[in-house]
Amino acid sequence: MFPYSVTRSPLAPDSLSPAAATETHAQPTEPTPNPGLHIRSSEPESGRCHIHRYQTGVRGACVSLLREEDRVQHLGEGRVAVTVVSIKSCSLVSLCVSVRLSASLSLHTSLPQLFSFGSTSLTMAAIGNRGTVTEAPGFNAEQDVQKLREAMKGAGTKEAAIIEVLARRTITQRQRIKEAYKQSVGKDLADDLSSELSGNFRSVVLGLLMLAPVYDAYELRNAIKGAGTEEACLIDILSSRSNEEIKTVNAFYKKENGKTLEDDVCGDTSGMFQRVLVSLLTAGRDEGSSVDDAQAVQDAKDIFEAGEARWGTDEVKFLTVLCVRNRNHLLKVFEEYRKVSGREIEESIKREMSGSLEDVFLAIVKCIRSKPAFFAERLYKSMKGLGTTDSVLIRIMVSRAEIDMLDIKAEFKNIYKKTLHSFIKGDTSGDYRTILLELCGGE
Repeated sequence: MFPYSVTRSPLAPDSLSPAAATETHAQPTEPTPNPGLHIRSSEPESGRCHIHRYQTGVRGACVSLLREEDRVQHLGEGRVAVTVVSIKSCSLVSLCVSVRLSASLSLHTSLPQLFSFGSTSLTMAAIGNRGTVTEAPGFNAEQDVQKLREAMKGAGTKEAAIIEVLARRTITQRQRIKEAYKQSVGKDLADDLSSELSGNFRSVVLGLLMLAPVYDAYELRNAIKGAGTEEACLIDILSSRSNEEIKTVNAFYKKENGKTLEDDVCGDTSGMFQRVLVSLLTAGRDEGSSVDDAQAVQDAKDIFEAGEARWGTDEVKFLTVLCVRNRNHLLKVFEEYRKVSGREIEESIKREMSGSLEDVFLAIVKCIRSKPAFFAERLYKSMKGLGTTDSVLIRIMVSRAEIDMLDIKAEFKNIYKKTLHSFIKGDTSGDYRTILLELCGGE
Protein backbone atom coordinates (compact mmCIF):
# COMPACT_ATOMS: atom_id res chain seq x y z
CA MET A 1 0.00 0.00 0.00
CA PHE A 2 1.17 3.49 -0.81
CA PRO A 3 0.05 6.15 1.69
CA TYR A 4 -0.91 9.42 0.13
CA SER A 5 -2.20 12.78 1.16
CA VAL A 6 -3.76 15.48 -0.95
CA THR A 7 -5.71 18.65 -0.56
CA ARG A 8 -8.43 18.88 -3.15
CA SER A 9 -9.45 22.25 -4.56
CA PRO A 10 -12.92 23.04 -5.91
CA LEU A 11 -11.41 23.07 -9.42
CA ALA A 12 -9.85 19.63 -9.12
CA PRO A 13 -10.89 16.85 -11.52
CA ASP A 14 -14.04 14.88 -10.76
CA SER A 15 -12.16 11.80 -9.63
CA LEU A 16 -9.08 11.19 -7.55
CA SER A 17 -6.76 8.21 -7.61
CA PRO A 18 -3.53 7.44 -5.75
CA ALA A 19 -1.61 7.93 -8.99
CA ALA A 20 -2.88 11.50 -9.11
CA ALA A 21 -2.16 12.18 -5.44
CA THR A 22 0.29 14.87 -4.43
CA GLU A 23 1.85 15.92 -1.17
CA THR A 24 0.60 19.51 -1.16
CA HIS A 25 -1.57 20.90 1.61
CA ALA A 26 -2.68 24.35 0.49
CA GLN A 27 -5.63 25.25 2.72
CA PRO A 28 -8.13 27.84 1.42
CA THR A 29 -8.41 30.81 3.69
CA GLU A 30 -11.84 32.13 2.69
CA PRO A 31 -15.08 30.31 3.51
CA THR A 32 -16.62 28.67 0.45
CA PRO A 33 -19.78 26.60 -0.15
CA ASN A 34 -17.78 24.28 -2.39
CA PRO A 35 -14.85 23.28 -0.19
CA GLY A 36 -11.72 21.36 -0.91
CA LEU A 37 -11.20 17.95 0.59
CA HIS A 38 -8.19 16.81 2.58
CA ILE A 39 -7.54 13.09 2.17
CA ARG A 40 -5.04 10.88 3.90
CA SER A 41 -4.60 7.12 4.14
CA SER A 42 -4.48 5.64 7.62
CA GLU A 43 -5.20 2.54 9.67
CA PRO A 44 -5.10 0.11 6.74
CA GLU A 45 -5.93 -2.88 8.92
CA SER A 46 -8.47 -1.37 11.28
CA GLY A 47 -11.53 -1.52 9.08
CA ARG A 48 -12.53 1.96 10.25
CA CYS A 49 -13.49 5.05 8.31
CA HIS A 50 -13.43 8.47 9.98
CA ILE A 51 -15.40 11.44 8.75
CA HIS A 52 -15.46 14.59 10.84
CA ARG A 53 -15.85 18.29 10.42
CA TYR A 54 -12.89 20.52 11.05
CA GLN A 55 -13.26 24.14 12.01
CA THR A 56 -10.87 26.22 9.90
CA GLY A 57 -13.33 28.74 8.56
CA VAL A 58 -14.02 26.40 5.68
CA ARG A 59 -16.84 23.92 5.56
CA GLY A 60 -15.27 20.57 4.74
CA ALA A 61 -14.60 17.03 5.79
CA CYS A 62 -11.53 14.99 6.54
CA VAL A 63 -11.78 11.44 5.28
CA SER A 64 -9.27 8.86 6.43
CA LEU A 65 -9.22 6.27 3.68
CA LEU A 66 -8.30 2.65 4.19
CA ARG A 67 -6.47 1.63 1.04
CA GLU A 68 -5.04 2.91 -2.19
CA GLU A 69 -8.07 1.40 -3.94
CA ASP A 70 -10.41 3.75 -2.09
CA ARG A 71 -11.48 6.83 -3.94
CA VAL A 72 -13.24 10.13 -3.48
CA GLN A 73 -15.35 11.84 -6.12
CA HIS A 74 -16.51 15.44 -5.93
CA LEU A 75 -20.23 15.58 -6.76
CA GLY A 76 -20.64 19.35 -6.58
CA GLU A 77 -23.04 21.33 -4.41
CA GLY A 78 -21.00 20.57 -1.31
CA ARG A 79 -21.22 16.79 -1.69
CA VAL A 80 -18.58 14.14 -2.02
CA ALA A 81 -18.87 10.41 -2.70
CA VAL A 82 -16.49 8.28 -0.66
CA THR A 83 -15.76 4.77 -1.86
CA VAL A 84 -14.20 2.70 0.90
CA VAL A 85 -12.84 -0.80 0.40
CA SER A 86 -12.18 -2.91 3.49
CA ILE A 87 -10.09 -5.95 2.66
CA LYS A 88 -10.25 -7.04 6.29
CA SER A 89 -13.99 -7.64 6.14
CA CYS A 90 -15.25 -8.41 2.65
CA SER A 91 -18.87 -8.16 3.77
CA LEU A 92 -18.52 -4.72 5.33
CA VAL A 93 -17.70 -2.07 2.77
CA SER A 94 -19.12 1.38 2.24
CA LEU A 95 -19.53 2.17 -1.45
CA CYS A 96 -20.26 5.70 -2.60
CA VAL A 97 -21.45 7.10 0.70
CA SER A 98 -22.56 10.60 -0.22
CA VAL A 99 -21.69 13.09 2.51
CA ARG A 100 -23.27 16.53 2.48
CA LEU A 101 -20.35 18.63 3.59
CA SER A 102 -22.57 21.47 4.76
CA ALA A 103 -24.36 19.13 7.16
CA SER A 104 -23.45 19.15 10.81
CA LEU A 105 -21.13 16.16 10.84
CA SER A 106 -19.12 14.98 13.78
CA LEU A 107 -18.30 11.34 13.14
CA HIS A 108 -15.47 9.17 14.35
CA THR A 109 -16.97 5.79 13.91
CA SER A 110 -16.91 2.40 12.27
CA LEU A 111 -18.64 1.75 8.96
CA PRO A 112 -21.87 0.13 10.23
CA GLN A 113 -22.40 3.04 12.62
CA LEU A 114 -21.61 5.42 9.82
CA PHE A 115 -24.40 3.93 7.73
CA SER A 116 -26.93 4.47 10.52
CA PHE A 117 -26.04 8.13 11.01
CA GLY A 118 -29.17 9.27 9.18
CA SER A 119 -30.49 9.85 5.70
CA THR A 120 -30.26 13.62 6.00
CA SER A 121 -26.48 13.43 5.92
CA LEU A 122 -25.69 10.11 4.26
CA THR A 123 -27.20 8.51 1.18
CA MET A 124 -26.55 5.14 -0.42
CA ALA A 125 -26.00 6.04 -4.07
CA ALA A 126 -25.59 3.62 -6.97
CA ILE A 127 -22.04 2.93 -8.12
CA GLY A 128 -22.87 4.15 -11.63
CA ASN A 129 -25.22 6.66 -13.20
CA ARG A 130 -26.60 4.64 -16.12
CA GLY A 131 -28.12 1.74 -14.24
CA THR A 132 -31.68 0.51 -13.91
CA VAL A 133 -31.17 0.03 -10.18
CA THR A 134 -30.97 3.34 -8.37
CA GLU A 135 -30.98 4.50 -4.78
CA ALA A 136 -34.32 3.65 -3.18
CA PRO A 137 -35.96 6.76 -1.68
CA GLY A 138 -36.99 6.64 1.95
CA PHE A 139 -34.64 3.72 2.55
CA ASN A 140 -35.04 2.03 5.92
CA ALA A 141 -32.84 -1.02 6.49
CA GLU A 142 -34.77 -2.19 9.54
CA GLN A 143 -38.07 -2.20 7.63
CA ASP A 144 -36.45 -4.14 4.78
CA VAL A 145 -35.10 -6.67 7.27
CA GLN A 146 -38.60 -7.16 8.65
CA LYS A 147 -39.98 -7.76 5.16
CA LEU A 148 -37.27 -10.33 4.46
CA ARG A 149 -37.85 -12.11 7.78
CA GLU A 150 -41.56 -12.34 7.06
CA ALA A 151 -40.83 -13.63 3.55
CA MET A 152 -38.82 -16.51 5.01
CA LYS A 153 -41.12 -17.23 7.96
CA GLY A 154 -43.22 -20.38 8.13
CA ALA A 155 -43.89 -22.88 5.36
CA GLY A 156 -42.83 -21.72 1.94
CA THR A 157 -40.96 -18.59 0.93
CA LYS A 158 -42.51 -15.40 -0.41
CA GLU A 159 -40.11 -14.83 -3.29
CA ALA A 160 -41.98 -11.73 -4.51
CA ALA A 161 -41.14 -9.90 -1.27
CA ILE A 162 -37.47 -10.84 -1.59
CA ILE A 163 -37.41 -9.52 -5.15
CA GLU A 164 -39.18 -6.33 -4.15
CA VAL A 165 -36.55 -5.56 -1.53
CA LEU A 166 -33.25 -6.75 -3.02
CA ALA A 167 -33.75 -5.96 -6.71
CA ARG A 168 -34.78 -2.38 -5.89
CA ARG A 169 -31.89 -1.43 -3.64
CA THR A 170 -28.37 -0.35 -4.51
CA ILE A 171 -25.37 -2.47 -3.56
CA THR A 172 -24.61 -0.09 -0.72
CA GLN A 173 -28.16 -0.25 0.59
CA ARG A 174 -28.02 -4.05 0.51
CA GLN A 175 -24.86 -3.95 2.64
CA ARG A 176 -26.76 -1.95 5.24
CA ILE A 177 -29.61 -4.49 5.09
CA LYS A 178 -27.11 -7.31 5.65
CA GLU A 179 -25.66 -5.59 8.70
CA ALA A 180 -29.10 -4.78 10.12
CA TYR A 181 -30.22 -8.38 9.55
CA LYS A 182 -27.23 -9.76 11.43
CA GLN A 183 -27.81 -7.31 14.28
CA SER A 184 -31.48 -8.25 14.66
CA VAL A 185 -31.33 -11.99 13.89
CA GLY A 186 -27.77 -12.97 14.76
CA LYS A 187 -27.31 -14.80 11.45
CA ASP A 188 -26.06 -13.96 7.97
CA LEU A 189 -28.76 -12.94 5.53
CA ALA A 190 -26.95 -14.72 2.69
CA ASP A 191 -26.93 -18.00 4.64
CA ASP A 192 -30.64 -17.81 5.43
CA LEU A 193 -31.58 -16.95 1.84
CA SER A 194 -29.33 -19.68 0.50
CA SER A 195 -31.14 -22.29 2.60
CA GLU A 196 -34.57 -21.00 1.53
CA LEU A 197 -33.97 -20.59 -2.22
CA SER A 198 -32.64 -22.75 -5.03
CA GLY A 199 -31.47 -22.79 -8.63
CA ASN A 200 -30.82 -19.76 -10.78
CA PHE A 201 -33.04 -17.55 -8.63
CA ARG A 202 -30.82 -18.22 -5.63
CA SER A 203 -27.72 -17.44 -7.71
CA VAL A 204 -29.11 -14.04 -8.65
CA VAL A 205 -30.16 -13.18 -5.08
CA LEU A 206 -26.82 -14.19 -3.56
CA GLY A 207 -24.99 -12.24 -6.27
CA LEU A 208 -26.99 -9.13 -5.45
CA LEU A 209 -25.91 -9.35 -1.81
CA MET A 210 -22.22 -9.15 -2.72
CA LEU A 211 -20.18 -6.05 -3.31
CA ALA A 212 -19.07 -5.61 -6.92
CA PRO A 213 -15.42 -6.70 -6.44
CA VAL A 214 -16.45 -9.55 -4.15
CA TYR A 215 -18.90 -10.80 -6.79
CA ASP A 216 -16.23 -10.62 -9.49
CA ALA A 217 -13.79 -12.53 -7.28
CA TYR A 218 -16.48 -15.11 -6.49
CA GLU A 219 -17.30 -15.59 -10.18
CA LEU A 220 -13.64 -15.89 -11.12
CA ARG A 221 -13.04 -18.49 -8.41
CA ASN A 222 -15.99 -20.55 -9.61
CA ALA A 223 -14.72 -20.31 -13.18
CA ILE A 224 -11.34 -21.70 -12.17
CA LYS A 225 -12.03 -24.31 -9.51
CA GLY A 226 -12.94 -27.90 -10.30
CA ALA A 227 -12.57 -29.73 -13.58
CA GLY A 228 -12.24 -27.43 -16.56
CA THR A 229 -12.20 -23.65 -16.69
CA GLU A 230 -14.96 -21.29 -17.75
CA GLU A 231 -12.75 -19.15 -19.95
CA ALA A 232 -15.69 -16.91 -20.88
CA CYS A 233 -15.94 -15.68 -17.29
CA LEU A 234 -12.24 -14.83 -17.11
CA ILE A 235 -12.50 -13.00 -20.43
CA ASP A 236 -15.71 -11.11 -19.65
CA ILE A 237 -14.48 -9.76 -16.32
CA LEU A 238 -10.81 -9.05 -17.00
CA SER A 239 -11.43 -7.45 -20.41
CA SER A 240 -14.05 -5.02 -19.12
CA ARG A 241 -12.87 -3.82 -15.71
CA SER A 242 -10.81 -0.72 -14.96
CA ASN A 243 -7.36 -0.86 -13.38
CA GLU A 244 -8.81 0.11 -10.03
CA GLU A 245 -11.52 -2.55 -10.25
CA ILE A 246 -9.01 -5.27 -11.13
CA LYS A 247 -6.70 -4.29 -8.26
CA THR A 248 -9.60 -4.48 -5.83
CA VAL A 249 -10.73 -7.85 -7.20
CA ASN A 250 -7.16 -9.13 -6.83
CA ALA A 251 -7.11 -8.05 -3.19
CA PHE A 252 -10.46 -9.63 -2.35
CA TYR A 253 -9.55 -12.82 -4.20
CA LYS A 254 -6.36 -13.26 -2.20
CA LYS A 255 -8.14 -12.47 1.07
CA GLU A 256 -10.86 -15.06 0.42
CA ASN A 257 -8.80 -17.82 -1.21
CA GLY A 258 -5.37 -17.53 0.37
CA LYS A 259 -3.59 -17.28 -2.97
CA THR A 260 -3.41 -14.74 -5.74
CA LEU A 261 -5.75 -14.70 -8.70
CA GLU A 262 -2.70 -14.67 -10.97
CA ASP A 263 -1.45 -17.90 -9.39
CA ASP A 264 -4.78 -19.62 -9.98
CA VAL A 265 -5.08 -18.31 -13.54
CA CYS A 266 -1.57 -19.52 -14.33
CA GLY A 267 -2.37 -22.91 -12.84
CA ASP A 268 -5.47 -23.30 -14.98
CA THR A 269 -4.54 -21.75 -18.33
CA SER A 270 -1.55 -21.90 -20.64
CA GLY A 271 0.21 -20.38 -23.62
CA MET A 272 -0.48 -16.95 -25.04
CA PHE A 273 -4.00 -16.93 -23.61
CA GLN A 274 -2.48 -17.15 -20.14
CA ARG A 275 -0.05 -14.34 -20.94
CA VAL A 276 -2.85 -12.04 -22.05
CA LEU A 277 -4.81 -12.72 -18.84
CA VAL A 278 -1.73 -12.10 -16.69
CA SER A 279 -1.13 -8.83 -18.51
CA LEU A 280 -4.71 -7.74 -17.79
CA LEU A 281 -4.35 -8.79 -14.14
CA THR A 282 -1.41 -6.41 -13.66
CA ALA A 283 -3.93 -3.55 -14.11
CA GLY A 284 -1.31 -1.56 -15.95
CA ARG A 285 -3.28 -0.16 -18.86
CA ASP A 286 -2.72 3.52 -19.55
CA GLU A 287 -6.00 5.16 -18.53
CA GLY A 288 -5.13 8.62 -19.78
CA SER A 289 -6.74 10.26 -22.80
CA SER A 290 -3.77 11.42 -24.87
CA VAL A 291 -3.26 10.14 -28.41
CA ASP A 292 0.14 9.96 -30.09
CA ASP A 293 -0.77 9.98 -33.78
CA ALA A 294 2.67 8.84 -34.94
CA GLN A 295 2.71 6.02 -32.38
CA ALA A 296 -0.81 5.00 -33.40
CA VAL A 297 0.32 4.65 -37.00
CA GLN A 298 3.32 2.61 -35.86
CA ASP A 299 1.17 0.41 -33.61
CA ALA A 300 -1.18 -0.30 -36.51
CA LYS A 301 1.75 -1.24 -38.74
CA ASP A 302 3.26 -3.45 -36.02
CA ILE A 303 0.00 -5.36 -35.60
CA PHE A 304 -0.42 -5.71 -39.35
CA GLU A 305 3.13 -6.96 -39.81
CA ALA A 306 2.70 -9.34 -36.86
CA GLY A 307 -0.38 -10.90 -38.44
CA GLU A 308 -1.74 -10.39 -41.91
CA ALA A 309 1.62 -9.48 -43.48
CA ARG A 310 3.52 -12.60 -42.41
CA TRP A 311 3.31 -16.35 -42.26
CA GLY A 312 2.17 -17.19 -38.76
CA THR A 313 1.24 -14.66 -36.10
CA ASP A 314 3.34 -12.81 -33.55
CA GLU A 315 0.68 -12.56 -30.81
CA VAL A 316 3.00 -10.63 -28.48
CA LYS A 317 2.66 -7.56 -30.71
CA PHE A 318 -1.12 -7.72 -30.32
CA LEU A 319 -0.74 -8.08 -26.54
CA THR A 320 1.70 -5.17 -26.26
CA VAL A 321 -0.68 -2.79 -28.00
CA LEU A 322 -4.13 -4.04 -26.96
CA CYS A 323 -3.40 -4.62 -23.27
CA VAL A 324 -1.35 -1.48 -22.60
CA ARG A 325 -2.53 1.52 -24.65
CA ASN A 326 -5.34 3.82 -23.51
CA ARG A 327 -8.80 3.81 -25.07
CA ASN A 328 -8.51 6.97 -27.17
CA HIS A 329 -5.16 5.86 -28.53
CA LEU A 330 -6.49 2.41 -29.42
CA LEU A 331 -9.46 3.86 -31.27
CA LYS A 332 -6.94 5.77 -33.39
CA VAL A 333 -4.92 2.57 -33.86
CA PHE A 334 -8.04 0.75 -35.10
CA GLU A 335 -8.65 3.57 -37.57
CA GLU A 336 -5.07 3.42 -38.85
CA TYR A 337 -5.20 -0.37 -39.01
CA ARG A 338 -8.20 -0.17 -41.35
CA LYS A 339 -6.16 2.09 -43.64
CA VAL A 340 -3.10 -0.13 -43.72
CA SER A 341 -4.85 -3.51 -43.97
CA GLY A 342 -8.13 -2.75 -45.67
CA ARG A 343 -10.15 -4.46 -42.95
CA GLU A 344 -11.26 -4.01 -39.35
CA ILE A 345 -8.94 -5.32 -36.65
CA GLU A 346 -11.67 -7.72 -35.47
CA GLU A 347 -11.59 -9.42 -38.87
CA SER A 348 -7.84 -9.89 -38.68
CA ILE A 349 -8.05 -11.33 -35.17
CA LYS A 350 -10.60 -13.87 -36.40
CA ARG A 351 -8.37 -14.74 -39.37
CA GLU A 352 -5.14 -15.01 -37.40
CA MET A 353 -6.22 -16.60 -34.11
CA SER A 354 -8.58 -19.19 -32.70
CA GLY A 355 -10.09 -20.47 -29.47
CA SER A 356 -9.74 -18.57 -26.21
CA LEU A 357 -6.95 -16.35 -27.53
CA GLU A 358 -9.22 -15.12 -30.31
CA ASP A 359 -12.03 -14.62 -27.80
CA VAL A 360 -9.98 -12.55 -25.36
CA PHE A 361 -8.48 -10.25 -28.02
CA LEU A 362 -11.92 -9.73 -29.56
CA ALA A 363 -13.35 -8.95 -26.13
CA ILE A 364 -10.63 -6.36 -25.46
CA VAL A 365 -11.26 -4.64 -28.79
CA LYS A 366 -15.04 -4.65 -28.33
CA CYS A 367 -14.78 -3.28 -24.78
CA ILE A 368 -12.50 -0.51 -26.03
CA ARG A 369 -15.07 0.40 -28.68
CA SER A 370 -18.14 0.13 -26.43
CA LYS A 371 -18.63 -1.84 -23.22
CA PRO A 372 -22.45 -1.62 -23.44
CA ALA A 373 -22.36 -3.08 -26.97
CA PHE A 374 -20.01 -5.83 -25.79
CA PHE A 375 -22.34 -6.82 -22.95
CA ALA A 376 -25.38 -6.58 -25.22
CA GLU A 377 -23.75 -9.11 -27.55
CA ARG A 378 -22.83 -11.39 -24.65
CA LEU A 379 -26.44 -11.29 -23.39
CA TYR A 380 -27.81 -12.01 -26.86
CA LYS A 381 -25.52 -15.01 -27.35
CA SER A 382 -26.40 -16.32 -23.87
CA MET A 383 -30.07 -16.56 -24.85
CA LYS A 384 -30.23 -17.15 -28.61
CA GLY A 385 -30.99 -20.61 -29.96
CA LEU A 386 -31.79 -23.63 -27.85
CA GLY A 387 -31.03 -23.34 -24.16
CA THR A 388 -29.67 -20.48 -22.10
CA THR A 389 -26.17 -19.92 -20.77
CA ASP A 390 -27.45 -18.87 -17.37
CA SER A 391 -24.04 -18.21 -15.86
CA VAL A 392 -23.36 -15.45 -18.42
CA LEU A 393 -26.88 -14.05 -18.21
CA ILE A 394 -26.82 -13.87 -14.40
CA ARG A 395 -23.30 -12.45 -14.18
CA ILE A 396 -24.01 -9.56 -16.54
CA MET A 397 -27.46 -8.72 -15.18
CA VAL A 398 -26.18 -8.68 -11.58
CA SER A 399 -22.89 -6.87 -12.21
CA ARG A 400 -24.14 -4.17 -14.61
CA ALA A 401 -27.59 -3.42 -13.13
CA GLU A 402 -26.56 -0.20 -11.42
CA ILE A 403 -23.69 0.75 -13.72
CA ASP A 404 -24.75 0.87 -17.38
CA MET A 405 -27.79 -1.37 -17.91
CA LEU A 406 -29.68 1.49 -19.59
CA ASP A 407 -26.95 1.72 -22.24
CA ILE A 408 -26.77 -2.06 -22.62
CA LYS A 409 -30.52 -2.17 -23.25
CA ALA A 410 -30.25 0.59 -25.86
CA GLU A 411 -27.40 -1.19 -27.66
CA PHE A 412 -29.29 -4.49 -27.54
CA LYS A 413 -32.33 -2.97 -29.23
CA ASN A 414 -30.20 -1.08 -31.75
CA ILE A 415 -28.23 -4.17 -32.79
CA TYR A 416 -30.85 -6.93 -32.58
CA LYS A 417 -34.07 -4.93 -33.17
CA LYS A 418 -35.68 -6.53 -30.13
CA THR A 419 -35.69 -5.49 -26.51
CA LEU A 420 -33.57 -7.16 -23.87
CA HIS A 421 -36.72 -7.32 -21.75
CA SER A 422 -38.53 -9.41 -24.38
CA PHE A 423 -35.55 -11.75 -24.78
CA ILE A 424 -35.32 -12.41 -21.04
CA LYS A 425 -39.08 -12.84 -20.78
CA GLY A 426 -39.12 -15.41 -23.57
CA ASP A 427 -36.06 -17.33 -22.40
CA THR A 428 -36.58 -17.65 -18.63
CA SER A 429 -39.41 -18.50 -16.27
CA GLY A 430 -40.71 -18.24 -12.71
CA ASP A 431 -39.07 -16.16 -10.01
CA TYR A 432 -35.81 -16.29 -11.96
CA ARG A 433 -37.50 -14.45 -14.82
CA THR A 434 -39.18 -11.98 -12.45
CA ILE A 435 -35.97 -10.88 -10.73
CA LEU A 436 -34.05 -10.59 -14.00
CA LEU A 437 -36.81 -8.45 -15.50
CA GLU A 438 -36.73 -6.26 -12.38
CA LEU A 439 -32.97 -5.74 -12.89
CA CYS A 440 -33.54 -5.13 -16.59
CA GLY A 441 -36.17 -2.47 -16.03
CA GLY A 442 -39.04 -1.84 -18.45
CA GLU A 443 -39.17 -2.40 -22.17
